Amino acid sequence: MARVEELLSVQELINYTKTRKLKETMGDLLFPTQKIEGLEIKMIKGASNLPVSASVHAFDTESEIASREGANLSIAELALVKRKIKLDEKDIIVLEEPRNSQEETQMINQIFNDVDNLVSSVNTRIEAMRMEVLSTGELNINENGVKASLKYGTPTNHKETKTWSSGTPDILGDIYNMTDKIVVDTGFTPTRSLTSKTILNIILRDEKLRKAIFGVNSDKLLTLNELNTFLVSQSLPPIFTYDERYRVQGKDGKYTTKRFLDENKFILMPDGKMGDTFFGLTAEELELRKNPAIDISSVGNIIVEQYSTADPVAKWIKAVATALPSFPYADQVFMGTIN
Repeated sequence: MARVEELLSVQELINYTKTRKLKETMGDLLFPTQKIEGLEIKMIKGASNLPVSASVHAFDTESEIASREGANLSIAELALVKRKIKLDEKDIIVLEEPRNSQEETQMINQIFNDVDNLVSSVNTRIEAMRMEVLSTGELNINENGVKASLKYGTPTNHKETKTWSSGTPDILGDIYNMTDKIVVDTGFTPTRSLTSKTILNIILRDEKLRKAIFGVNSDKLLTLNELNTFLVSQSLPPIFTYDERYRVQGKDGKYTTKRFLDENKFILMPDGKMGDTFFGLTAEELELRKNPAIDISSVGNIIVEQYSTADPVAKWIKAVATALPSFPYADQVFMGTIN
């Protein structure tokens, strides 16, 4: 019969979490992960990647002096994200002295399901950070004694509020203007838009837009494929949706459902990644490095460990990471809020 210490040994948890594949999220695509040694990252806020031209010089003259675009360089500390769950005295007794193999298997499955859920919960908080950064150009944290605010340098004129659900909106004109604003200000062209199904449905039902696409047949229902084909033909970014949700558990134990991307957001962005999700060191990882029996090379971005408390007797399983998204292309993104 497996004992708790054997089942939840450090190396066993490392091996298990390494082989488990989390569901890929929108944030994974836009802010891929990168591991660093430390707790701080240097970020250039709203860094433009347009090339800077040198100047023509007469022979025998001194070269002009270049400057580094470091005025907007900031140092940010990674956020500590963690969550734990308890194996109480009854759980420990069942696992140590199961009445039969079925009971043992059921308890083992429950434990590793807990491990999966803990890792997912840490990753979920990080995904929420990435989407907040993408849609607002900021990251604001106020939880568990941590109050912090980080601004990524998105120009204020790259954020606008539009009313599309009432009156006589010019949705197509607004998308043109949003796109042109980024092109004129940065030299980069947005190639994709991200929004919710709610905002997409408003766009698909817009009479002016249907007339622009179908002409006299504007009563026809517009599909997303037809809309995106038209937008691309007009050199406008096609639209994608992101409606994934998650839950937050309050101090009272009750759950609140939230969206990763707010329902009223309409985001235009260029090709490629928007930044990186930096994972750093944790105190737990540093402690593991002191143990020669641990294969530290197999440690992932999120550390899972178990520890004991004596009174009452309990085992705790904890998942922990330090992480923060960077956003060097914050000035090339248009962040629309739609009413």
